[in-house]
Amino acid sequence: MSLNRLQKIISDSGLSSRRKADLLIKQGRVTLNGRQAIVGEKADPYSDHILVDGKDLPKKLSHKVFLLNKPYGFISSCQDNHGRKTILSLIPSHLRLGLHPVGRLDYESRGAILLTNNGDLTLRLTHPKYSHTKTYLVWVKGQPSLSILDNWRRGIFLDGKITMPARIEILDKGNQKTLLKVILKEGRNRQIRRTANLLGHPVLDLQRISISNININGLVEGDWRELQANEWNSFIN
Repeated sequence: MSLNRLQKIISDSGLSSRRKADLLIKQGRVTLNGRQAIVGEKADPYSDHILVDGKDLPKKLSHKVFLLNKPYGFISSCQDNHGRKTILSLIPSHLRLGLHPVGRLDYESRGAILLTNNGDLTLRLTHPKYSHTKTYLVWVKGQPSLSILDNWRRGIFLDGKITMPARIEILDKGNQKTLLKVILKEGRNRQIRRTANLLGHPVLDLQRISISNININGLVEGDWRELQANEWNSFIN
């Protein structure tokens, strides 16, 4: 008998991320051997009967990871109640089964985002304790002083908690604007935009160019490619 947490079993089936699987259990939408499942309990995916919304889990899918160069004006979600365009719509329909975004880029931002059916990979790339870097090119309004950039590097308070140290480099200066290279090891909600606003230099344009060692070189906006296993296996091994 091989026992695993229910949220891992659901995630491994490709139905959802672990976080979403946890929510499905909390919402009472998962049953285990005919009774409502409980968050944190374990099951055997081969001998126990697990249903989500009354349906059997999909047969285990082979793990897939796609790198997408997200354009402006798409949300980082599989669906949207307000009818906005989603990044999933940029992937051919026959490849979408079980895919979910790894983290997010906000509606106004562009650049690298991963989609996968691998819950373990999603956890490793989004949980702060693993500290994978993400690199951004950011045009901000005005010309921030060295002291302001040092404050950003050291960390500032967002939501009552100081941000992790960041690497900031000035790449270019234009007419009342500055291009920064920003490297983060965490990804709080709209972190760069909120930090820049607090420091008095709002973001004019934001593009993520890499996630750890995976970059969007040669990938035009709106295009995607499937990653080879050797490009992402190191994140979970």
